Amino acid sequence: MMNDSPPAPTRRAEWGAAAAATVTVVLWASAFVSIRSAGEAYSPGALALGRLLAGALTLGVICLLRRETWPPRPAWRGIAISGLLWFGFYMVALNWGEQQVDAGTAALVVNIGPILIALLGARLLGDPMPPRLLAGMAVSFAGAVTVGLSMSGEGGSSVLGVVLCLLAAVAYAGGVVAQKPALGSASPLQVTTFGCLVGAVLCLPFAGQLVREAAQAPASATLNMVYLGVFPTALAFTTWAYALSRTTASRMGATTYAVPALVVLMSWLFLGEVPGLLTLVGGALCLAGVAVSRSRAAARARTPGAVPEPRPERAPDSAR
Repeated sequence: MMNDSPPAPTRRAEWGAAAAATVTVVLWASAFVSIRSAGEAYSPGALALGRLLAGALTLGVICLLRRETWPPRPAWRGIAISGLLWFGFYMVALNWGEQQVDAGTAALVVNIGPILIALLGARLLGDPMPPRLLAGMAVSFAGAVTVGLSMSGEGGSSVLGVVLCLLAAVAYAGGVVAQKPALGSASPLQVTTFGCLVGAVLCLPFAGQLVREAAQAPASATLNMVYLGVFPTALAFTTWAYALSRTTASRMGATTYAVPALVVLMSWLFLGEVPGLLTLVGGALCLAGVAVSRSRAAARARTPGAVPEPRPERAPDSAR
C-alpha cells in the first residue's frame, strides 16, 4: 500500500515553520497592548527608533554569541528594501496612524496587508494561489472587518490616519515580498538583524525626540518600548523569517490574520476590555480562516524555486 504522507524531514520542516509562525503572531498581538502604553509618552518616530534600537542591540548580541557572519551579497537588496519599508517606514507610519484613528479603523485598513502580500507574491515571486488559501484569506478578512467594526468609535478617525494606516499596509506587504528572496542566501537571523539595523538608521532623525521624551517618560512606558524591541521585534521577526524561508509569502501573510483574534483576547485579559459578541464572532472567523489557509491541501502548494530545507553549508564557526 502506497504511503502518501510527506517524508519525515518535510513534516518536521512544516511543524517547525508552524511553531515559528505561532510565536510570531502571539508576540505581534502582544505588541498592540504595549504600544498603547508606550504611545502615551513617546511620539511615533521616537517610539519606532527606541524599539528598533532595542531590537538591533538584542539581535547584535545574539549574532556575536552565535558568530554569525555578514549576509552574502545577493541577500542585501532584499534586506535593504525590507529594512526601509517594513522595519523603518511601516513602524513610524503605523504608530502615527494609530494616534489619528481608533483601533477598529486601524485594524480594518492595516489588514489589507496580507491580501497585498498574496497579490504581490503571485506577481513577483510566482507564489501559487490554491483555492483553500484564497478561501481562508476571505474568511479571515471578513473576521478582521467584523472585529474592526465592533471596535470602531465615533469620531475617532481622520483622513490622515486612514492614509497612514494604508501606507503602513503597503509598506508591510512590500517588505515581506522583498524579504523572501533574501532568505534564499542568508539565514533568518542575518536577514532580521540587518533589516532591523537598516530601519534603525532610517529612524535616526528622531533621535533628539527619543532623548527628550525618554527623560520625561514614566518607567512603564520605557519598559514597554524595550519589550517591543526585544520580543515583538528581535524574536518575532526572526521566527517570522524562519517560517517565511520554509513556505510562501502568501501563506505567511494569511497566518497574520490570527493577530486580531489574539489582540481581542489579550485586551480582555490584560486591559480588562471585555469584548462584545460581534468582536468574538470576528475573532473566531479570523482563526477559522487561518486554519483553512494552513490546511494540508494548501500546505502542499510550494513556490517554484522556494528555499529548500537543507541550508547551504557555511564556515564551521558560523552558527545556523
